[in-house]
Amino acid sequence: MMVLKDILYKVTINAVVGSTGITVGKIEFDSRQIQTNDVFVAISGVVTDGHKYIEKAIKDGATAIVCESLPEQLHDGITYIEVASSNEALAYMANNFYGQPSENLKLIGVTGTNGKTTVSSLLYQLFKKAGYKVGLLSTVKIMVDNTSYKATHTTPDSLTINKYLKMMNAEGVEFCFMEVSSHGIHQSRTAGLRFEGGVFTNLSHDHLDYHDTFAEYRDVKKKFFDQLPKEAFALSNIDDKNGLVMFQNTQAKKYTYALKNYADYRAQILESEFSGLLLKVNDSELWTRLIGSFNAYNILAIYGAAELLGLEKDEILRLISELENVAGRFQYFISGKQVTAIVDYAHTPDALKNVLETINDIRTKNEELITVVGCGGNRDKTKRPKMAHIASALSTKVIFTSDNPRNEVPETIIEDMEKGVEPQNFKKTLAVTDRRQAIKTACQMAGPKDIILIAGKGHENYQEIKGERFDFDDYKIVQEYLKQLQE
Repeated sequence: MMVLKDILYKVTINAVVGSTGITVGKIEFDSRQIQTNDVFVAISGVVTDGHKYIEKAIKDGATAIVCESLPEQLHDGITYIEVASSNEALAYMANNFYGQPSENLKLIGVTGTNGKTTVSSLLYQLFKKAGYKVGLLSTVKIMVDNTSYKATHTTPDSLTINKYLKMMNAEGVEFCFMEVSSHGIHQSRTAGLRFEGGVFTNLSHDHLDYHDTFAEYRDVKKKFFDQLPKEAFALSNIDDKNGLVMFQNTQAKKYTYALKNYADYRAQILESEFSGLLLKVNDSELWTRLIGSFNAYNILAIYGAAELLGLEKDEILRLISELENVAGRFQYFISGKQVTAIVDYAHTPDALKNVLETINDIRTKNEELITVVGCGGNRDKTKRPKMAHIASALSTKVIFTSDNPRNEVPETIIEDMEKGVEPQNFKKTLAVTDRRQAIKTACQMAGPKDIILIAGKGHENYQEIKGERFDFDDYKIVQEYLKQLQE
């Protein structure tokens, strides 16, 4: 229980009807969860408008309503708070309700198109190995020190974020690494949080179903750095042309990393194999089990962030050499018949290009490179032909298939993809709508020393079709079929 006016600290309020001195139970933005004495925050969401459910929330026991426009009918005994932004209000309210938990640990936000999960997850691993109590808020999972919780969004809603940060406080967590998505920034889910630092990985084509233009997508990412306090650090990849854009209005201390440009943290790739990378990081050599030039950037981000958080250079180098790959990020195994199978989350043109170029840099070119790839339904359609163009140009064979078709017809998604295939590459491609069958086909096509890349879903253990989620794990399925074929 908490006094409403204390929960509203720092919220931009336009109007108040009723008393803010009332005691309330908890905050909810889902009207189905309302109980007696709760505060209901009406949010204009992408799918539905919470303002439609104000009456239902009151009927179910809400005693306070936070909304962007006051309803025509006002009830006696109910407090109404009109705010400029319900999303932002919810974030500040959640922060206040849970006692400003981000103030009690060092919170690092990682943003960018690709690499967020790898950088945040590996920083979690590294600081655990260094002996600290650590938290993680990522696409793959949420960790409160040693306890794992299921993640539902890249950046959870602000109530969930603050709830887990509060749990981390109770466990004595010192550092928390958090993926910060463009959706999360745009919807103010991180408002009110105190960040010790921010890391920018890169920016490429993604989420243009949500953001109208690439410039808007870039500026939303930049907003995260604009909001960092002057005591924080901002660490940015300046080989990306948008890397310096992130610094334009930040008050935070600026640090850079790069493979191609002069930077505070720089690396040179000395060796690149399926077994890992040999890097020269600043003046020190480092071996890592992570694979490919895109992971060289991730290693630099991890190295820089760890040093800025106070770890010693020699300890960082030692710990990085012990890090293990993140589930679904260039996760591979070699079958008994010497077929290499790689599962990767690459679901943007840039990520797919990075993975395929990495494989092509390492392989001898005497092997077939068979790529299984699809695109998600009800998402950015403009990237579909680009994904297919890259897959067909950089593979010896390509199987177009379903990803998460959601409410779209899978064959239509594949047709959109095929528009990007150049005429000379058509003979390399085939379409197998059923993803399981597509993976089986790739396994049947592969001979000794050949390489299969299954792209797009990575760590996901489901397929979403017409509103339902079905169990589906790329890594387990390819293992199963390759094992069958060698028996």
